[in-house]
Amino acid sequence: MERINPPELGKPSGFSHAVTAEGRLVFLAGQTALDADGRIVGDGVVAQFEQALGNLLTALRAAGGGPADLCSLTVYIVDMDDYKARAREIGRVWKRLVGADYPAMAGIGVSRLWDVEALVEVQGYAVLSR
Repeated sequence: MERINPPELGKPSGFSHAVTAEGRLVFLAGQTALDADGRIVGDGVVAQFEQALGNLLTALRAAGGGPADLCSLTVYIVDMDDYKARAREIGRVWKRLVGADYPAMAGIGVSRLWDVEALVEVQGYAVLSR
């Protein structure tokens, strides 16, 4: 996997501009802060991001991959101002669960998610070496 960040696009913070990879594709369904009983947990966006990202990584591990295999991630955000205000805390969660590398990423503001209590959802793609 190669992360590509051309200088013409400026230095990315919290994402890579492009990622190339060869191997087996894993399509990861959107994950919110659902616990094993199907309930949304976490009092705020940081706690919910941690649960949602943890759920996504659990699915990825079950497919035979790990955090380093993530190529692309989309974060759906109900309250963009709140998410941005807590970006450093969310970044610390990312580094603890995933590490220092970032896939190609997008953050998209939405009016609500499937579960009305959900504040954030993460969906992604990974490529596993064969």
